[in-house]
Amino acid sequence: MTPNTVSPAGMSRRNFLTSTAVATAAMAGGMPLLTACSGSSGDSGEGTTSGKNAAKLLPTYVASTTARPDLPSKNGSAAGYTGKIDLADLAASVPDKLGTGAPFKVMAPLWGTPPKPDCAYYTELDKAAGTKITWQNQDGNTYGQKLGAVLASSSIPDVVVVPGWELTGKIPNALIAKFMDLGPHLAGDKVKKYPNLAAIPTDSWRMSIFGGALRGIPIPGAPVPGIVPYYRKDIFDKKGYTVPTSAEEFLSWAKEATSAKAKVWACADMRWAAGAIFGLQPAGTLGWNMGSDGKLTYRIEHPEYLEHLEWVRKLFAAGVVHPDDKANTGDPTQRFTAGQILVFNGDMSAWYGKTAEQAKANPEFEIDGMDYFAADGGDPTLYAGQPAGTWSMIRKGASKETVENALAAANFAAAPYGTKERMYVDYGVEGTHYTIKDGVPVKNDRGIQEVNNAWGMLATPAPYLAHPDYPDITRKQVEWQQRQGAFVEKTSTYGMNILEPRRYANISTPFEQLEIDFVRGNKKLSDVQQAISTWKTSGGDKLRDWYKKLLEKNGSGR
Repeated sequence: MTPNTVSPAGMSRRNFLTSTAVATAAMAGGMPLLTACSGSSGDSGEGTTSGKNAAKLLPTYVASTTARPDLPSKNGSAAGYTGKIDLADLAASVPDKLGTGAPFKVMAPLWGTPPKPDCAYYTELDKAAGTKITWQNQDGNTYGQKLGAVLASSSIPDVVVVPGWELTGKIPNALIAKFMDLGPHLAGDKVKKYPNLAAIPTDSWRMSIFGGALRGIPIPGAPVPGIVPYYRKDIFDKKGYTVPTSAEEFLSWAKEATSAKAKVWACADMRWAAGAIFGLQPAGTLGWNMGSDGKLTYRIEHPEYLEHLEWVRKLFAAGVVHPDDKANTGDPTQRFTAGQILVFNGDMSAWYGKTAEQAKANPEFEIDGMDYFAADGGDPTLYAGQPAGTWSMIRKGASKETVENALAAANFAAAPYGTKERMYVDYGVEGTHYTIKDGVPVKNDRGIQEVNNAWGMLATPAPYLAHPDYPDITRKQVEWQQRQGAFVEKTSTYGMNILEPRRYANISTPFEQLEIDFVRGNKKLSDVQQAISTWKTSGGDKLRDWYKKLLEKNGSGR
C-alpha cells in the first residue's frame, strides 16, 4: 500500500498533489510561496479563530488503532510502515456503509488526463463507500482561475476542494460566504460517527476553521521540514565525497565536484534548503514570530534572510549550479537522475519516486537526503510547517442527505493504512487495477490511468509513509524526518489559519522574483535592502501592528 496521496513542493503544485510519498509536504514549511489564509467573525473575515478560541469548534480526537506502525511518529515525523501487510486479511475501518447512494458533485484539481466518469475506479469506490459522486476534475495548473470563477457564480458543486496556495484575492472571503459550517456534524463527539475523520489530528482541524466556523475537512501534514536536500549517494560513495556539514564545506565540496567539461555540476538552485540552513523562518503567515525579546518580526527583517540569499549567490557565482538551473528552465530532477547535478532540493516524494523510476534503467542509482546543518556547522534551527493546507468544503444550502454522503465519502477517503478502504483509495480493485507480486500490490496500465488522486483530495489520515516494494526507502524517509524534527520550533502563528487584510495582500509579491534575480547576479544587494525598506513603509509595519493585536487576542501558536 502507498502512503496518503499528496505534497506542498523540484516541488511543483503538480508534484505536490500527485505524490504518493508524503502527506502535505509543502505545509511542512519548505515551500516559500505557499500561504495559509482564513478568517474570523466580522464582515471582512480578517483574522483567525484558530487560536485559543477554537477549542469549542473542534472535533474530538480519537486515534486509530488499525495497523500500528513499525516506525511510530517521533519529533513530528510521519509514521512509517516497513513490513508487508496481509492483503487477504485487511481490517475494515468502515464496517457499515455510511453513504446512502444519494448523488453529489465534487470539484477538485487533477494533474494529467482525467479518467472517464464511468471508469471502474470511480464506480467500484462508490459501491464500496455507498456513494454516487460525479467528479468535476479541473486542470490543477489553472485551478485557481476555475475556483475563482465558480465561487463568483451562483452554481457551486456540492463539494469543492480548496488548496491553500489558491487562497488569494477574493477567494478567502468567498469561502466564508459560500461554504457551510460543519460544526453541527463534526464538532465534539459528533465526529465519532465518522471514526476516520475523528482520527485526524486536532491541529489539522484547527487549521480548518474559516470565518469563525469549521468549514474545511483537512488533508493533514507533518510539521517537520517538507523540503529535502537530496544527493546522489552512489556517486558520493564512488568519488569518496563526504557529505557537507556547514555552508562553507558545501561550497568547497561543490567546487571540487563540478566539472563543466564532464557536464557535471554540483547542484541546482538551493534557495529552499538554504533557508533552513540559515535558520530562516518560513514564508507566508508562519513568517511572523515573536522573539524572546518580545519583538514581532517578519522573516525578511532578519539578517538570516540576506545571509541565505548571499550564500546561494556564491554558489551561482562559483559556477557550481547547472546552467539550466541558472536559466531557471527544465526539470532539476531529470538532471539529477542523469548525473548532471549531484544535489537538489525537492519534496519527500522524490525519495521513493526516483528510486522506483531508476530501478531498471540504472540499478546503481541511490538517492539519499542530507541532514540539515546550521550555516556554521552546528545544529540547525528549523521551523514547523502548518498542519494542514488543503481542504474539501461543502456548499451552503446542501441537503442533509448530501452532507451526510459527502462526510461518508471523506470518512472513507481518510481510512488509515492497513485497511480495505485504504487499498481501494490507493490501488482500486485487484485484478482490474493491480495485481499482487511477491506480496506487494503493483498497478497495471489501467490502474495508473484511473487510480488518480481524486478520492485523496476529500480527506486523508494522519501523515504516514509506506512503500512495500521499497521498505528501506520508508525507513530512510521516516528516520530523516525524525532527525530533523529534533530541531523544529514553532513560530507564534503555528496552527492558525489567518486571513490578512486585503490592503496588504501584495506587499510581499515582489520578493520571489527579486530573490531569483539576486542569487543569479542580476540584482544587487542594495535592491533587496530597498525592497525590504519599501515593504515596511508600504504596509509591513502596519501589518505588524495588526498581527500584534491578533496574537494578543488569540494567543501564541507555540
